[in-house]
Amino acid sequence: MSNGGTALTPPGLRLAFATPGVVVLLLFFALPLSVIIIEAASEGGSAFGRLFEDPVFWKGLRGTLVLGTTAPLVSVAVGMVVAMHISRLSQAARTGLLFVISLPLTFSGLIVAYGFILVFGRAGFVTLSLAEFGADPAIVGGLIYSPAGLGIAYIYYLIPRVVLVVLPVLINFDEAQIDAARSLGASAPRAYFDVLLPQIYPSLLAAFCLTSAVAIGAYGTALALVGTQVNILPLMLYSKISETGSDFPAAAALSVVLMGICCMVISLAEIATRHTRPSMTTRSAK
Repeated sequence: MSNGGTALTPPGLRLAFATPGVVVLLLFFALPLSVIIIEAASEGGSAFGRLFEDPVFWKGLRGTLVLGTTAPLVSVAVGMVVAMHISRLSQAARTGLLFVISLPLTFSGLIVAYGFILVFGRAGFVTLSLAEFGADPAIVGGLIYSPAGLGIAYIYYLIPRVVLVVLPVLINFDEAQIDAARSLGASAPRAYFDVLLPQIYPSLLAAFCLTSAVAIGAYGTALALVGTQVNILPLMLYSKISETGSDFPAAAALSVVLMGICCMVISLAEIATRHTRPSMTTRSAK
């Protein structure tokens, strides 16, 4: 580095690299969030009172929590099995499968919804194929437009997230530990439950909370599949800011509540994993 000061010092270089990220964070996160909070707090915060007095809000909250719990639970169970299979493959096969599994992450919620409609809708390929065997297209095709169908669509793009979170842990897991447990008389399920599960539990919990936050906040797939027929908070928010909505302070209050739920879910995962890591380290040392 020259003494003339023409070259950037290390602190200056770090500042130069950090400045674009800080600007983007301020413009596209801090500023919109501040506007929403100010709008929600206008009128003396009465928007929160109107929101909490609305029975539709509590029904939407219940529907959101049910969807944000069941879909991630199924996704974690399926994603763990898929990740265990991929972890035992060769590097080339693993890379190819990860490419295919990650494709749903590149699609928007609307594309996922329309894909399910084309395949499972009332005139979808699967529906018409089952109709050849006597199934009623109205019943089979109507499933995708129900809360259960919405959960299936969510599971479709939540499973890849679970796989990407859990797979690194399974790749680094030493299968010799399972063999040792089996040699000591443990059954295969017992060996996996006592040896493998405690080591991947933090990753499973993180995957569940991540997918739960995604399911709670997503609205594109739900809007395209069920419109406003299913009562969940993201669709309730959409109805408040659409052409028919006019209560923008209540919409801002609902946005704050929805964001708070997602942040709480992510925080619970962080707290739980922080408490789990020391205990696992102590157990490994023993």
